[in-house]
Amino acid sequence: MDTGLCRDCMPLGLSHNRARPSRSGAFLDETPRMNKTDLIEHLAAKHELSKAEAGRVLETLLDAIVTTVKKGGAVSIPGFGSFKQHARAARNGVNPSTGAKIKIAAAKLPKFAPGAGFKAAVDPKAAAKKAAAKPAAKPAAKAKKK
Repeated sequence: MDTGLCRDCMPLGLSHNRARPSRSGAFLDETPRMNKTDLIEHLAAKHELSKAEAGRVLETLLDAIVTTVKKGGAVSIPGFGSFKQHARAARNGVNPSTGAKIKIAAAKLPKFAPGAGFKAAVDPKAAAKKAAAKPAAKPAAKAKKK
């Protein structure tokens, strides 16, 4: 029987929306989702915090990331990934309804690059294949004596 709970949240009694509609309108029951409220509940249960405290911790974390990236800096969390600002150049485009050429202004966008640990957790087979394909490190060369 499917309770709608993921393996990590079941012992904690937490739930998050596992069903979401696909483009065709059919529901994909096997896709777990977690929103901000679910994340706050998970933090509160995992670290014995109140939901208000967990919410403040999450807000502080997100605010620090947004502020740093907004200033042009990068936030790196080893094993998870890095957040940075990406500059998109101005370009020419076409209005699809009229066919008229338009100028699209330059933009600064946030960019997330997942770390090796995160990639390995999501797709262990690909990580194992990449590790096997990586050549063994060469031993250090001995220093020449004079």
